Amino acid sequence: MTTAPVLHTDVLNRLGREIVCGVHPPGSVLTLAGLAVDFRVSRTVVRETVRVLESLGLVESRRRVGVTVLAPRGWSVLDPRVIRWRLSGPGRDAQLHALTELRLAVEPTAARLAAHKAAPGTGARLLELAAVIRRLGETGGGAGQEYLQADIAFHTLLLEASGNDMLMALEGAITEVLSGRTTLGLTPAWPVAASLHNHEETARAVADGDEDRAESYARAVVMEVWHELRDVDFTPPVDGAQP
Repeated sequence: MTTAPVLHTDVLNRLGREIVCGVHPPGSVLTLAGLAVDFRVSRTVVRETVRVLESLGLVESRRRVGVTVLAPRGWSVLDPRVIRWRLSGPGRDAQLHALTELRLAVEPTAARLAAHKAAPGTGARLLELAAVIRRLGETGGGAGQEYLQADIAFHTLLLEASGNDMLMALEGAITEVLSGRTTLGLTPAWPVAASLHNHEETARAVADGDEDRAESYARAVVMEVWHELRDVDFTPPVDGAQP
């Protein structure tokens, strides 16, 4: 038997995706009764779902009006759930590019700060993770879960090592874009050698306390992703055409 929390999460994910993917465009008015019928759940579950969506800026609920879908400018676009929903829809290419641009603005600075004030042992841990990334990348495991987890650990540690709580608050967003690339099949099984090298050199620079090199190599890591995304065609093939 399905439990209430599972029902709530399922409805939240489905309705959240529908909103960010444009099934319910801004200005659309939904009703609790209608949502309960559409999702075949109780109004209690719908109310819980709407409260979460309100907290994310996706909807506004008003008595005698209903639940109004809000414009993207008010969304909590850095919330991992919103990122995940947007990556599951037709606007995923724009979302991936925007998130990569965010990484390009954030991670080099985080690396510089990490080189300046990281706790003892952080550089060594980054080097260990970089070694795992190289081992898996050189054996065709770049698209697997083990590589993904090592990559997430590397980049989140870099943010944590910056000592800046504003940057650390972006860990969820960075995790979602890394996971999203793998889920969408955009992480190569055989990463280019430069990517593996740049991860290692970023870690080494942090360990050495070399701020300039840390910033430079961290930027190179993200630039490699940026160039890869520029070469990806996200347009779905026409029916009957060869992909």
